[in-house]
Amino acid sequence: MATAFLNARVLTDGGFAEGLAVLVEGDRIVALVGEREIPSGAGRVDLAGEILAPGFVDVQVNGGGGVLFNDAPTVETIAAIGRAHRAFGTTGFLPTLISDDLSVVREGIAAVDTAIAAGVPGVLGIHIEGPYLNSSRKGIHDSSKIRELDEQGLKALTGLRHGRTLVTLAPERTTVAMIRRLADAGTIVSAGHSNGRYEEIRAALDSGLAGFTHLFNAMSPLRNREPGAVGAALEDRASWCGLIVDGRHVHPAAMRLALRCKGAERIMLVTDAMPSVGLEEKDFMLQGRQIRVEDGVCVTEDGTLAGSDLDMAMAVRNAIAMLDVDAPTALAMASLHPAEFLRLDRIYGRIAPGLRASLVALDGELHVTRTWIDGVECDAG
Repeated sequence: MATAFLNARVLTDGGFAEGLAVLVEGDRIVALVGEREIPSGAGRVDLAGEILAPGFVDVQVNGGGGVLFNDAPTVETIAAIGRAHRAFGTTGFLPTLISDDLSVVREGIAAVDTAIAAGVPGVLGIHIEGPYLNSSRKGIHDSSKIRELDEQGLKALTGLRHGRTLVTLAPERTTVAMIRRLADAGTIVSAGHSNGRYEEIRAALDSGLAGFTHLFNAMSPLRNREPGAVGAALEDRASWCGLIVDGRHVHPAAMRLALRCKGAERIMLVTDAMPSVGLEEKDFMLQGRQIRVEDGVCVTEDGTLAGSDLDMAMAVRNAIAMLDVDAPTALAMASLHPAEFLRLDRIYGRIAPGLRASLVALDGELHVTRTWIDGVECDAG
């Protein structure tokens, strides 16, 4: 039997629409109809005038709810991270490993495979951020874990059987042939923690590089005679860029310039979230280092950025406030655009017939009130 979501401002491909009902059967959206056309016998979910939008998709989630994926790359950790973030509208996510031993990478991949097979809500794959990075742009990553990408690493990175694999690497620390092999194997390759020259990044883009991880952060900047990784990212029209929109990782003016260069349709919001998300107690340990949260930003004792305390709903609100975009655009940057980046936009990211009923209800201030994953309402976290 269908369930009708009604009395909402529904985010459609054309923007917000009123007077529409979203019909859901099982895990799918089956139709958008006028509220007077709701089939008799259908269940009803009255949203009392709130916004109904596609659920958020976060491609960079290190932790949440007090747990860090690197610390315990298990199904239980993945489930705990998902519970913490779905309270903020995230209905799809990639558990993210920062640079670690290859054995940890293998454990993380195995855990994601098991989690997806077991139906843990929201898990779409894995993001492996490192260890194939440039130590000169390591940020919070442990330099002792950074290594060269070899055949053993390639085999590990392409080992996931279910879902999407996103790999962040420094293109200048490997070869275009290796990037092409990863891309041909179905891996989504992103540049990050890179000190690459423009020509090196451009060659990687021509060889299958699909995006840029936390644009501007931990990458060679745009200069007058050396455009660097940032210049290559802003010039290229096809690649995707993730932005941590908290006002601390990147100045709002720089983010607005990125939107003008790339177009909002190639920008996606990411959290780079740490275990503090969803907790009142914000301090935590990261690979033996004490991390504290200051004004929503995670930092080490010496002030080095260490991910964020950001959630996706806050990122949407920040995007509207800082980037001069409207609510439909900001919501698309949190849902449709990351789904497109992951090549999952035929399944997620829009409210349209045939897509999964992964949805979020938000009040007038864009705070999450209810969340559904594949048609099932989630608990509060």
